[in-house]
Amino acid sequence: MTTAIESDIFSALGLGAAQAQPTKANDQLLQEDFLKLMVAQLKNQDPMKPMESGEFLGDIAQFGTVSGIQDLQESFASLNSSVQSSQALQAAALVDRQVLVPMSRGQLESGGAISGAVELPASTSQLTLGVYDSAGALVRQISMGSQPAGLAQFQWDGLADNGTYAQPGLYQVRAETFYNGESTSATTLIEADVRSVTLGSGGRGLTVDLGVLGSVSLAQVRQIL
Repeated sequence: MTTAIESDIFSALGLGAAQAQPTKANDQLLQEDFLKLMVAQLKNQDPMKPMESGEFLGDIAQFGTVSGIQDLQESFASLNSSVQSSQALQAAALVDRQVLVPMSRGQLESGGAISGAVELPASTSQLTLGVYDSAGALVRQISMGSQPAGLAQFQWDGLADNGTYAQPGLYQVRAETFYNGESTSATTLIEADVRSVTLGSGGRGLTVDLGVLGSVSLAQVRQIL
């Protein structure tokens, strides 16, 4: 049970009725005001009926809650800002590095290859990759045989099924697995070069720019190579 502060205490402090009304932003008392009021209340209490500890703590809660919440919010805001700055610095180190991200398209450079992995939630008796051009035509089919659960690494060397090199550009890589005799598509992950890292508006989230492959959030990066 909290004890209301009597009007004569405010008078002893030279505070009139008008001054007793909350005038500070958000009805908050400054720390020194709180201390003055508590000291005055202790001095003016009845010696025969001293304030109980529970009542004293109640008054502390009454005056300190709003200020305490504001201080806590400011502390969290400061902590959040520090964490974001730290993440931004760490993410900046990714520039010019390669990362493994969940996507189905890859960029084939002249004389290069498209590398990545297939995410397998369980072992499979047969894993097959299909590489498709921008028109949706099958360029190369790769049989990877049986694979255990986990990440099954792959690399397409740019050769088409007819033995010629495919033209540089974007290609789709699709994975097909067999579980209990049934065909199921699987998630593919592509190795990509990081061009830049951007901090979102209002400091919300980090975006990784992968050039022609687009952008992904930092949280989507599975591996840093």
